Amino acid sequence: MACSQSDTIELPACFEYIANCIQGDKASMLYAQLMHTVNWQQPELLIFDKLHKIPRKQYFMGDAGLSYQYSKQIFFAQPWHNNVLQLANLLSKKLNTPFNVALLNYYRDGDDRMGWHADDEPELGNMPVIASVSLGATRKFKIRKNDTKKVIDINLVHGSCLVMSEDSQRDYQHSLPIQKKVKQGRINITFRYLRQ
Repeated sequence: MACSQSDTIELPACFEYIANCIQGDKASMLYAQLMHTVNWQQPELLIFDKLHKIPRKQYFMGDAGLSYQYSKQIFFAQPWHNNVLQLANLLSKKLNTPFNVALLNYYRDGDDRMGWHADDEPELGNMPVIASVSLGATRKFKIRKNDTKKVIDINLVHGSCLVMSEDSQRDYQHSLPIQKKVKQGRINITFRYLRQ
């Protein structure tokens, strides 16, 4: 798997979009492998004192012994899928930053979503580098600046990678909204480095 040149889209300086990070056939192969080999889970999160299943499925993998906490839930890293680890190592070299875990989200169709949030958990550090790889259906991704509330939309295509770094998690939030017309699935792999 090899990353190619960035296709430029006007984004804040702390975001970089690489449209063809994984070639189409290799991206499709990885999507199919993950669909059939990952034990997708749909955990419940406590929101306003009520448990709700998250509106997507997910899986957390990484180096042995690592755990990640968000929304008052702790997730323990499962062993790496070999091709995901290979991609983590490739992106680590390209971006000159280590990755030791990957959070995978499976959006079954356009009804599955992710609300506004920032990946600002303490174990990620002050200025984390997060590489977000998209496989499957193209989905709209929204980036919102905290102070001005200005929103930028970007379509994340099959095989692309969105890199969020520097002050991206401090100054912005992001979301993946509902898109009723999308009938196909999408897998998102976010590579991170946990400081534990």
